[in-house]
Amino acid sequence: MRFIVEGGARLQGTYTPQGAKNEALQVIAAALLTPEPVEIANLPDILDVRRQLELVAYLGAEVAYFSPHHVRIRAEAIEPTRLLSAEGKKLFRSIRGSVLIAGPLLARYREVYLPRPGGDKIGRRRLDTHLLGFAELGAAISYNESQEVFHLTAPRGLKGKYILLEEASVTGTANLLMAAALAEGETILYHAACEPYIQQLGRLLQTMGVQVEGLGTNRLHICGQKTLRGAHHRLLSDVMEIGSVIGLAVMTQSPLQITSVPAEHMGPILHPFHRLGVPVSLEGDILTVHPPAVYEPDTLYEGAILTISDHTWPGTPPDMLSVLLVVSIQAAGNVLIHQKMFESRLFFVDRLIEMGAQVVLCDPHRALVLGMGRRMPLRGIRMSSPDIRAGMALLIAALSAEGQSVIDQAEQIARGYERLDERLQALGAPIYREE
Repeated sequence: MRFIVEGGARLQGTYTPQGAKNEALQVIAAALLTPEPVEIANLPDILDVRRQLELVAYLGAEVAYFSPHHVRIRAEAIEPTRLLSAEGKKLFRSIRGSVLIAGPLLARYREVYLPRPGGDKIGRRRLDTHLLGFAELGAAISYNESQEVFHLTAPRGLKGKYILLEEASVTGTANLLMAAALAEGETILYHAACEPYIQQLGRLLQTMGVQVEGLGTNRLHICGQKTLRGAHHRLLSDVMEIGSVIGLAVMTQSPLQITSVPAEHMGPILHPFHRLGVPVSLEGDILTVHPPAVYEPDTLYEGAILTISDHTWPGTPPDMLSVLLVVSIQAAGNVLIHQKMFESRLFFVDRLIEMGAQVVLCDPHRALVLGMGRRMPLRGIRMSSPDIRAGMALLIAALSAEGQSVIDQAEQIARGYERLDERLQALGAPIYREE
């Protein structure tokens, strides 16, 4: 699939974001913790979510669709060994979020087979935090090299424990939080991730009967239960998509409104835009972008180059750096983008340089953007989307450029953004899809 983009148009209107992709993958996995039905509303109808639903259905869960955005999962009888089949391995490896089923299956069935997961090719993504945490809870772990499958067992069940996580991994925290929900006794996860998605997962577990304290902090206290009940859960709007649309409004100089914004979670998204000199107002759940003709990065008192780097929440999320890099291209000043977590996520800047951006890739983790202050527009080119977030950043660049751009492998973007071309067309964007 490819997107054909005619750049230079000004957009207008109101944008409604989808449900949060990362939260969806977690709560779908959490439905495996109980034999009772779990209803999930505001799901994004995107490939990664559909694959996660296919995976739990393949394992034996009943998945009933009220709509593409509302499902009920009933996991009465699950067969963990199905992940050893060729079809099971292929489905598991089709997305990175599949690893989230490990905690629920290990806790409930005391055994799980874990093929190496897939996902975006943005650098090494470790399973250490997951595996070491499961071992602390009492799991025995072995690895079959020929099949590339981990085998985790806990014949006597998991036992609660104090665990200091190797890193503040979002998926690692989610996996261990779900495993601890059915572990015997109390578990403390320290150096835990505290993203909105973890907070939402914790609230779902509370509804299912788990005592969880410390949501929104890096210390989670979980009192495990023998059984969990069903629940109804509604996803937050996707804050990464909201950040992407802010970047789009700035680059195309388009005054846009965004609705259904979870205001209490927007601080880490809005802060880097504020540092770039972009004015954004938030009233209730409506966010308005006021794109200035010229925006100047904050150089503090010493006149130093502004550095924007990713951090654990509530710092700037790694998924936002690609968009922030593109927005920096037309800033009236220089910006250093420091991507700490993944070593392959900045390589897409080669395409931006081809479009006319002045960017120096210092090393795999740092890019110096020499802001052009709108002195020159970008120019349209043909390119490919390497992953979800870089693909969205390239699309923003293409919509702000002069001339036509073609973005191949647009299915990478569609994995994270539902019907993106149609929703942008509603704002006046000249973007067309070719299968």
